[in-house]
Amino acid sequence: MRVEVHESITDFNADEWNLLGGHRFPFISHEFLAAAERSACVAPSSGWTPRHIGAYDADGKLCAAMPLYEKSHSWGEFVFDWSWAQAYQRVGLAYYPKLVSAAPFTPARSCRLLVRDGDPELSGRLIESALQFAKDEEFSSLHVLFPTEDEIETLQTAGLKLRKDCQFHWHNRGYRSFDEFIAKFSSSKRKKAKRDRRRVAENGVKYRWLDGHQLDRAIWTDVYQMITYTFMRRGSMPYYDYDFFVEVSQNLPDNILVVLAEKNNSPIAAAVCYRNNDTLYGRYWGSNVDVNALHFETCYYQGIDYCIANQIQRFEPGTQGEHKISRGFTPVSTWSAHWLARPEFCTAIETYVDEEQNYVDRYIDAVHAHSPYKSEEKTE
Repeated sequence: MRVEVHESITDFNADEWNLLGGHRFPFISHEFLAAAERSACVAPSSGWTPRHIGAYDADGKLCAAMPLYEKSHSWGEFVFDWSWAQAYQRVGLAYYPKLVSAAPFTPARSCRLLVRDGDPELSGRLIESALQFAKDEEFSSLHVLFPTEDEIETLQTAGLKLRKDCQFHWHNRGYRSFDEFIAKFSSSKRKKAKRDRRRVAENGVKYRWLDGHQLDRAIWTDVYQMITYTFMRRGSMPYYDYDFFVEVSQNLPDNILVVLAEKNNSPIAAAVCYRNNDTLYGRYWGSNVDVNALHFETCYYQGIDYCIANQIQRFEPGTQGEHKISRGFTPVSTWSAHWLARPEFCTAIETYVDEEQNYVDRYIDAVHAHSPYKSEEKTE
């Protein structure tokens, strides 16, 4: 097996990359990653330098690949290691650059070890190649963020330390309508959900679900302005720009969804989501008005409606947000895996990660106690 490190996703044949597993998740598809690089949202200037690994068989065919980036900071990762970087700095060592395998700016589970026919031996050799590259180039560390459950054992076997976190996801139990879904709630929580939706409807807000085939530049202009306005209110700018969204909607039209809220035929809010066959992913939201419960309706209830209507099994609306609990989202474990080159830091970080996992486990148990579902539903 011949291994090469590539400085752009466009070095790979799109069909070969996607056949290894990129087609399963929109965020690691060749089309998504190429749009991120072509728009320069993912580039050395933004602190994300592509270092993608490709492994080739004797016939020169791509048999394994790994999305990989040299990082000069920790922004846009959603697995926080700022304290680790500070510890390095305190003793006069450089934590950056480091290597990160991730879908940039996207805290959603998806494949990191793309291998032909799911071959576990190829997966092991791929992560070994990444580790060897990290050692040869003297990177401080290698981090694999939000891998799938199937990849965790391979990463651990290769010597990476697992780190646990928690998100809130919605699961479709074969619901035929939103009312059937909230019928599983306790009476008080069911009334709260209905009140949220009623407040938005009483303000004259109507919704459209638009996929890439229906999204033109004029709509994207409105949507991106609302997203930018919302980000700027928090003191930042969106990670992805207008050109990126336009390209993705053109090249992945069946994998993108915009939930567009309108009042008097004018857009007032939007949620940008992605989807595959079984999961809807909520990513960005923006609004230019202040309407009671508009965020909950646009980002959560409309997504649940969409999943029920399209028989999608899971809705992952992003990181954090305990307000999701009362709206039917339940805690789910997420993982990352980490290797550090300097052994003197490994013991301290392993202890930190173990203690952190105990906290996450206790937190998940505590969250279940506040679930909106009736007692008999909580045991399912």
